[in-house]
Amino acid sequence: MARSTARKRALNTLYEADEKGQDILSLLAERIANPGTQSPLPDYAIEIVRGVAEHRGEIDHLLDEHSTGWKVKRMAVVDRNVLRIATWEILYNDEVPDKVAIDEAISLAKTLSDEGSTSFIHGLLSAICGVKEEHLAHQAELERQREQSESQPEGDAPEASGVDDAEDSEPPTQQTASDGESTDTVPNDPGTASGSDDSHEDSPQDQHTTN
Repeated sequence: MARSTARKRALNTLYEADEKGQDILSLLAERIANPGTQSPLPDYAIEIVRGVAEHRGEIDHLLDEHSTGWKVKRMAVVDRNVLRIATWEILYNDEVPDKVAIDEAISLAKTLSDEGSTSFIHGLLSAICGVKEEHLAHQAELERQREQSESQPEGDAPEASGVDDAEDSEPPTQQTASDGESTDTVPNDPGTASGSDDSHEDSPQDQHTTN
């Protein structure tokens, strides 16, 4: 099947997902499993939809950077999805020359969009072609940095300093008694009264003894 037809089928799928606010890949899976009255989706249409879904954030950001007057979210639904398809082909499909990607996008716009859209689409895609090499180099560098970061081994756990062990092994503090001998310091038992208090406390028997 001709790629022009595949682009049209891909555009239909992207347009439907955009209008419904549905995840692109989930809708694509539905259309593959149940094409309805239409013929099964061409392989190239599936490749386009998956490619746009994978790179949509990057594609939309690039379109926003180089669009004059209209951001992606404010464009007509047909226009922004035509642009997404062509931008994906320009950046990520080396089999399609940039000029062919632009011409095919303009052809779709002439058929499905407003009359004034063609010049806007042509100018924006030409700008994308102008920054293609720089953009791809930047993306490759970001990917290299990400892979390098993921491949770095985790650092070994630091060795114990031994300070805690030294503190644990320290002998208990000793208190020097008046006779010169050393005795271990033991906290007073809060439940034990001093001897002087015991000498003044009456026993139960004393309370019942008469003189």
